Amino acid sequence: MAKYFVQRVIYMIITLFLIASITFFLMKLMPGTPFNAQGKLSPEQIHIMNEKYGLNDPVPVQYAHYMLNLLKGDLGTSFQLDNRDVSTLIAERIGPSATLGIEALVFGTIVGILLGVLAALKQNTWLDYGSTLIAVIGKSIPSFVFAAVLQLWIGAKLQWLPVAYWNGFSYTILPSIALAMFPIAIAARFMRTEMIDVLSSDYIVLARAKGASAFEIAFKHGFRNALIPLITVMGPLAVGLMTGSLVIENIFSIPGIGNQFVQSITTNDYGVIMGTTLLFAIMLVVIILIVDLLYGVIDPRIRLSGGKK
Repeated sequence: MAKYFVQRVIYMIITLFLIASITFFLMKLMPGTPFNAQGKLSPEQIHIMNEKYGLNDPVPVQYAHYMLNLLKGDLGTSFQLDNRDVSTLIAERIGPSATLGIEALVFGTIVGILLGVLAALKQNTWLDYGSTLIAVIGKSIPSFVFAAVLQLWIGAKLQWLPVAYWNGFSYTILPSIALAMFPIAIAARFMRTEMIDVLSSDYIVLARAKGASAFEIAFKHGFRNALIPLITVMGPLAVGLMTGSLVIENIFSIPGIGNQFVQSITTNDYGVIMGTTLLFAIMLVVIILIVDLLYGVIDPRIRLSGGKK
């Protein structure tokens, strides 16, 4: 296990180095500079700004400076947002996005798992058909449609919850539900498929022959094994939810990182683009490592030794 963990950490470092490098060079391919997005500066003024921030240096020189700063934990500065540190900007925006994502993930996963298990245990009944219908709707209809419906009925007409803005837990409920519809669909579909497969396995048939109760068969033997494929797909989905959903954040006027990221792309704000991309990459590789380590916890048949399962 220790050797496997060390190997994965080394792979993570290499992956992050490649992502940082590729992102940097992709920025160099973008047309224009961060200083001509609004067309208010003359060519001479743009040249002066490029000189000031080293954007006229040879690309290898810029790359070396960027990577050295990364080693120091410096993500650079924003060219559009008053030269503020990128790390500070991300820290200010990641909170609302992470809160929203975690709530959506927890709610969506729990509801989806319950629907999937019920559908598998009550196969070809109204519970199964209802769960399948919810999964299809959750995966087919975009989250912004759910957001608009929730705002109209729950927020505007019934006035049970705030329609928009970000000022306390009650403001997170509607956007979290809208974001959770897709995780609900994914969790329900995977749990139903895997539970049906597991419950038809030979060791489940043997457990039934030994007189095990339906509860023991479903949750002691079947549930844990059915979780493995679900964890695999929910890991990357968790990162996406926690790093911001642009549409949902715009609809509910949430000051999250997703909205800031898209704005930085439209203005060629290199530092914010690269810093946010690197943050996403770090969260993704960490989640993947955690998922791999959880395999051995959920299913005792899986052993991580010498980098192999």
